[in-house]
Amino acid sequence: MVNHADAMKRYAKLVIETGVNLQEGQGLIINSPVEAAEFTRMVVKEAYQAGAKNVHIEWNDETLTYLKMKNAPMEVLENYPKWKAQGLEEMVKDGYALLTMYGENPDLLKDIDGKRIAAINKAGGEALSTYRDYIMNDKVCWSLVGYPTVSWSKKVFPELPAEEAQATLWEKIFSITRVDQDDPAKAWADHNETLRQAREYLNGKQYKQLIYRAEGTDLTIDLPENHIWHGGSGVSAGGIVFNPNMPTEEVFTMPHKYGVNGTVKSTKPLSYSGNLIENFSLTFEDGKVVSFSAEKGEETLQRLLDTDEGSRRLGEVALVPHESPISQSKIIFFNTLFDENASCHLALGKAYPTNIENGPEMDKQQLDEHGVNDSLNHEDFMMGSAELDIDGVKKDGSIEPIFRNGSWAISFS
Repeated sequence: MVNHADAMKRYAKLVIETGVNLQEGQGLIINSPVEAAEFTRMVVKEAYQAGAKNVHIEWNDETLTYLKMKNAPMEVLENYPKWKAQGLEEMVKDGYALLTMYGENPDLLKDIDGKRIAAINKAGGEALSTYRDYIMNDKVCWSLVGYPTVSWSKKVFPELPAEEAQATLWEKIFSITRVDQDDPAKAWADHNETLRQAREYLNGKQYKQLIYRAEGTDLTIDLPENHIWHGGSGVSAGGIVFNPNMPTEEVFTMPHKYGVNGTVKSTKPLSYSGNLIENFSLTFEDGKVVSFSAEKGEETLQRLLDTDEGSRRLGEVALVPHESPISQSKIIFFNTLFDENASCHLALGKAYPTNIENGPEMDKQQLDEHGVNDSLNHEDFMMGSAELDIDGVKKDGSIEPIFRNGSWAISFS
């Protein structure tokens, strides 16, 4: 049994030193649920010990979020506060790193009118476009980590009392993020090296297409010329190595926004804006979703797809072997940060400009000309399984296996 107090301190140290890799004299923004106040204080202490000049906390509270979504007039939901967007922009322009503690209740807004959710999502997406540009172009170091709120813990382990469910999810997080190992930082360095080998192999291949086949999935994805695979640690514009996601098991790149054809079926639930979408299928023609269905949450899926034109196109393709530790846990986390690292996945919406050569230096028109999707959304959904086969089509038209039965069919050594 892990000593939770000690493990939380190790976790706090890990997210500062390996997650955002905070530098002396740098500022830090933390997005945190109020429920995580104790852990947030540990993280703030580690940040100042690492030399932070300032730590700014953006608190969020599920109850207050629900009350606002239920009762605030539409004019409030449709207008994100300019002062808040400007403040966040000022901080990232000043080099602040960003740490987000993610543990939202996947059912929080299930009884809220979808139009209200769409309004606040669109307003926030538009107001924070510059702020998000700094993140998606790796102009700053950023990291997304899990925190087991009670509501999330009870969703994952509904049969357990609240306190036991939260303790159990803490145990899983400590294990999956390697906090329970003798030297978590070294364990992460070794893991990043494994992912580096995978991404470098794929970068050397420069496949022009990927072909996916599994039950309910028959999909062909074109890849842009000079696309770049990433995975594991990233490097900021200032040359600082950081880990965007903790945990992470993926290598990923971008699809060509006009080059996706066929049908894909989800294999895990998608939590989107406080609602779950389950057992859904998407059919693409020339990169665009032309039809869709879902056993649960179809209206929520339509709301996601209708956000803007780019929400019906893909912005990411990610490869995760079925034997990843998160997959082998046999747990559905109802949390994209964790579930996406148990399964190959795709993302609807905005692509990371860093996934194409010279992407961060391109303007919007140039990005579009290179097939780079733009959107207010970037929503990962899981479609991998033990039955998934993926082939790579080379520039000469020859085909070679990449995945067979959900696992790598190639060796990186």
